[in-house]
Amino acid sequence: MKTLKTLIILLNGLVIVLGYIFAAMYLFRPEFMSYHSVAVHQTWSQVDTQIQVLILALMRVSGGGWLGVSVAMSILLGRYYRTERFWLIVAIFFTGIAILLPTLYATLFVKSHSEANPPWIAALVAVAILLIALVLSKIRSNLMKRKA
Repeated sequence: MKTLKTLIILLNGLVIVLGYIFAAMYLFRPEFMSYHSVAVHQTWSQVDTQIQVLILALMRVSGGGWLGVSVAMSILLGRYYRTERFWLIVAIFFTGIAILLPTLYATLFVKSHSEANPPWIAALVAVAILLIALVLSKIRSNLMKRKA
């Protein structure tokens, strides 16, 4: 049963780490991503300065969202580690979904309206990982109730 708890923590931790990576990429990049360039058929230097400001602002908002969600999920996971309460994994799931579904929608929107290949698979895999962790946590919770 301890192995199941470890797996639940590792799966959620993986999504959290990916969230911090996305946060850093979008908060600190000085220009848009390569798939953005493909989508607009322009290099960063070809994009008008005012549009660059707008794009960077939107990237910072996205990065800030990823940072906030990742911090919240980290706190919830730390508390789960200590208390093993099922509701914490539910909260992690919905907190992650709150940013992953809009991210998945946005990346699929770009993919369907341009030649770009944004990281939609990463968002989909992260949703699946959170769902697997939620199911495993429910299984573990039920086993714990039977054992008690």
